[in-house]
Amino acid sequence: MQLFYVPNISGDEILLNETESKHAIRVLRLQNGNRVQVIDGTGGFYEAEITDANQKKCRLSVLKSQLEFGKKDFHLHIAIAPTKNIDRFEWFLEKATEIGIGEITPLLTSHSERKTINIERLEKILVSAMKQSLKAYLPKLNEITPIKHLIVNNKSKSKYIAYCDDIQKIHLKDAVIRGQDTLILIGPEGDFSPEEVNLAVENGFKIVSLGTARLRTETAGIVACNIVNLANE
Repeated sequence: MQLFYVPNISGDEILLNETESKHAIRVLRLQNGNRVQVIDGTGGFYEAEITDANQKKCRLSVLKSQLEFGKKDFHLHIAIAPTKNIDRFEWFLEKATEIGIGEITPLLTSHSERKTINIERLEKILVSAMKQSLKAYLPKLNEITPIKHLIVNNKSKSKYIAYCDDIQKIHLKDAVIRGQDTLILIGPEGDFSPEEVNLAVENGFKIVSLGTARLRTETAGIVACNIVNLANE
């Protein structure tokens, strides 16, 4: 059954936007009476029937609905420095969404290789990954944020910073607390500066390891995402 994304659904009727309508009617050649599935990005999962196969404003009638579909009992927030090659950062967004993540903040650090991002393009990647993995929650994507601002203003209970320097630290898998909202900071290829790490520690962050292998930024983000999800299974 085909899956579509429509935010802010209310009532018993769903209206697809022009892009989704064209895909449904012109590409998939769906007709009145065909059944489809719809997600709203906030936990709603719907089964609906096409009532007006209009390629600009396709109308659906809701047959079944399920709220909080696939809801997790924890919130995972990964703040990560975008890579110089944006394709690698986009790959992180896609895979993290498939695995399970609630919020992503692109970080601006002293060693950042990329200081600007295209939020609109990245949000489309998140939507596509959400649909591909049959999830009903769309991760929140924040604007690029200076690391000092995030460190000082975040109120998460479980806060970690992944750091490569050769100091004593606990592995993330042994630090994660099941069922607790979690924030993890992932640095750029040049890692965090000592000043950034010290500021994080002063504000309640724990320094953690992701293993003995040297990981690229986007790989480290995926490893952290997977560790937290496995700890909460």
